[in-house]
Formats: sequence, structure tokens, C-alpha cells
Amino acid sequence: MAELSRDLVVEAMKGIRGPDLESNIVDLGMVSDVFISDAKVYFSINVPAERAQELEPLRQAAERVVKALPGVKGAVVSLTAERKQGSAPPPRPQPAAPSHGHSHAHPHSHAPAAAQAGTQRTKAGVPGIEAIIAVASGKGGVGKSTTAVNLALAMKANGLRVGILDADVYGPSMPRLLGITGRPQQIENRIIVPMENYGIKVMSMGFLVDEGTAMIWRGPMVQSALMQMLREVAWGDLDVLVVDMPPGTGDAQLTMAQQVPLCGAVIVSTPQDLALIDARKGLNMFNKVEVPVLGIVENMSYFIAPDTGNRYDIFGHGGAKAEAETIGVPFLGEVPLTMSIRETSDAGTPVVVSEPEGPQAKVYRDIATKVWEQVKTRAGRAAPTIVFE
Repeated sequence: MAELSRDLVVEAMKGIRGPDLESNIVDLGMVSDVFISDAKVYFSINVPAERAQELEPLRQAAERVVKALPGVKGAVVSLTAERKQGSAPPPRPQPAAPSHGHSHAHPHSHAPAAAQAGTQRTKAGVPGIEAIIAVASGKGGVGKSTTAVNLALAMKANGLRVGILDADVYGPSMPRLLGITGRPQQIENRIIVPMENYGIKVMSMGFLVDEGTAMIWRGPMVQSALMQMLREVAWGDLDVLVVDMPPGTGDAQLTMAQQVPLCGAVIVSTPQDLALIDARKGLNMFNKVEVPVLGIVENMSYFIAPDTGNRYDIFGHGGAKAEAETIGVPFLGEVPLTMSIRETSDAGTPVVVSEPEGPQAKVYRDIATKVWEQVKTRAGRAAPTIVFE
């Protein structure tokens, strides 16, 4: 029996004809670098942007062929597309009729179903999710993931049906923040059942690999993993999916911003100038891909000494609010630097659920309310064009 290798995978791909039955997808140069890890195979197939949806059966056929190879435990194959310089983007699909299949929605839910049912849902391929929100930062170390998980839990506390996707493949933190261990189950058609705690559904690469495993993946592999965690998960009916983005503005961030129909992004920053410089990079990225910025959160805004109650502006104060005013986006609120937020996050019991009546939980619920108001306000506006590049 031949040993599983890149050459074996590539040879198998030579049996798959190109989209117009001209030669095979390997000889046509459509197959990316092949990456193999733990007997799982990852690669992408490059297709014309305007034919991405039409050629989905090609992707499925390639995935079936790879899975049939001896020694293969799983395969993730994605379609990618490169738009040539100066060419027009693919035509935007016409909005579909709004779904009427949510009569069982939460009584306090106000999800903008009609506005999200067209271009965005078609591109994402995530039926049942009404709005997808990214939580992002220009740099690491500003408390983005802690903000994301408490924002998601605050939305749940405010009466919404919520899920959270940990898009930080290299440094997933949701398993620890939410106190979840174990691995998700798969049902028919390889669909993954998300993990769940505190009433929200969760998917993270941290559930699929050991905590100490180094993810040495190239861009196409990261893209494939992210799309699988988004599209091949049984999310069910959600009012909102919160995406905890990786820090910075690299390939993984652009993949999510360009290929996922985000209805908006929340930017997290600390008050000091250096963090704000990096936050501006995140803002600029979302502007370039036509994703609305729902607002800025100033995290670690001030510190209250637990013994004296005195307030200290360790990282300065008000910088994020001033930046929001300068660029004309909403300022969502100030989150203090407190021992309880750090301790509850480390313990897997975020402050919104461990101290629901405390002042920190109130701050997050207020931010959640403002974010959802922004989502509803923008629901009647045209959805951003999602271009595969």
C-alpha cells in the first residue's frame, strides 16, 4: 500500500477533469500546494471567480477522491478564485425572498432576516444565521477574545440566539474562555455538531487539536479550515454569530472579511496611541472590503484598585472614544481593567455569566445592545459585495 504523500494526492487529482473537460485540474494548474497533517489533507482549487458557485460539484468530487485514498482520515478542499488586475467583480446575486421558516424564534429576537437573506447568506452558505459580526483588533494583547466572548454572552443575556466562531486558527482561546473540553461529534455528510456552554454554540480549532499543538499552516490551509468551521457546522437557527477574528490584518483576516458576509465589525482597542495606530489598520481593512464598522470598544479603559477603590488610567483614557469621533463611527463603551474579568476568563466562567448583576457585566450588556441596534439600523441598507479573490 502506497504511503500517504503529497505526490499521491496530486496523482489522484489528475483523475478529475477540469470545469470544461479540458485536461485535468492538476495539468491546468488549478490545484494549490497540498498540506497533510495527522492524515488529513488540505488544499484548494483555483477557479474563475464568476463560476465559484457553479463549480462546487468539482470541489466535492475532489474531496471524495482524496478521502478514498488509503491512510486518509479526512480532507478539506476549498474553492478559491483570483480576480485579474483591472477586471470587474462577479455580478452580485439578486436578493432571495426572505425566509418565513422562523416562527419558533426567540420571543425577544429582532433578527434582520430579510436584509441578510440575499447576497450574504448565499455567499456564506450558512442557513439559519441571520447576522454575522466580527470582533477584531489591529494587534494582539488588547483583550479581543475576552471582549468577543463576553459580547456573545451579553447578547444571549439580552434575549438573542447566539453562536461564536473562534477564527484564530493559530491561537484559539474559546475552549479555555468558555470552559469547554472534548471534541465535537460529526453527523451525516461530515457536518460537525458545535460544542455548547452557557447557552451559546461554539466552534474552534481548539476543539480539534491539542492545546499545545503548533499550527504551521499556509494561507490556503487556514482558509480551508475557517470555511469548514463556518459552513460545515450544524449551527441551527441563530440571530447572531460572533466571529472572534485573529489579531492583525493578515491572510486569515482578509479571508473572513472577503468571503464571509459580515454585517459589520466591532473593533477592540486599548486607549494608548500605539494600540490605536494598529486599530486604524483594522478599520482600514474593513473599509476596503466594504464591511461596515459597527463601533469601537475601549478595553482596559481604566483600573479600579480592589483595595482602595481608586481609579488609575494605566494605559491613558479616552483615546478610543476620540478616535471613534474622528473617523465617524460609534463609540460602544469603556470596559475597565479589573481582576474579576481576568480571573473569570482564566477560569472559563466569563464575567457576564459568573457575575451577571455586576458592573462589568452591565458594561458588556450595554455594548451588546448598541451593537445589535447598529445591526438592525444597517439591516435596511444594501449588503456589501463579497468578492472571492
